[in-house]
Amino acid sequence: MTSQDERLPGERRFSAVIPAYNEERYLPRLLDTLDAARAGYARGPGAIEVIVADNGSTDRTAEIARERGCRVVAVEKRVISAARNGGARAATGDVLAFMDADLRVDPRTFDAIDETLATGRIVGGATGVRMERMSVGLAVTYALMMPMVWGLRMDTGVTFCRRSDFEAIGGYDETRRFAEDVAFLFALRRLGLPRGQRLARVTKAKAIACLRKFDEHGDWHYLSMTARFALRAIRGPAAFDALVERYWYAPRR
Repeated sequence: MTSQDERLPGERRFSAVIPAYNEERYLPRLLDTLDAARAGYARGPGAIEVIVADNGSTDRTAEIARERGCRVVAVEKRVISAARNGGARAATGDVLAFMDADLRVDPRTFDAIDETLATGRIVGGATGVRMERMSVGLAVTYALMMPMVWGLRMDTGVTFCRRSDFEAIGGYDETRRFAEDVAFLFALRRLGLPRGQRLARVTKAKAIACLRKFDEHGDWHYLSMTARFALRAIRGPAAFDALVERYWYAPRR
């Protein structure tokens, strides 16, 4: 990764914020794609800083990030929303771009986001994703999710907004241990509505999604997991939280 200080004062446009817990396997390939995106960015690579919010990793995640020229911020609270907020607090860019450590970003990501925000009609949004592989189970899961994506104009991938708007809504809700990204986009939409702004899907710069949870649990598991979460919710908060912990936070890597 090129030096993050190759810029003139006041010209930091983007802060790429990466929450990470034990991501030594996947982080390098994300950083490779970020290198390409920074190198091709119209304002130059120095206009983009990369911040890795290390959420208590016990592997070489932080070491790899430093070796690759990233800023590393330690976040002790073991909640992904807290990691996103911790990285954002250290950011100096005008625009924040949040991405999970197992994504791979499109080389046009930052120019495409710039073009979208330049209209003045957009409060924020996401790029969406392409699957790194496909199967019948994945296709069915994708098809079931897309009507909600189209209807709400909310997507996954690289989530972006102006730093001032991030601060205005108070960042990510740290009481949420999952679906914090959905709540964040709802909050952005509420902020933009009286200003005549909406959310955007920047689909010409889709990221590539890692399917490790499907690799681990099976390509049809999303459907069964939805039912399991519903049943646990009926049983009470303790049962529901135990499933959240096991699915999203129990260390497997």
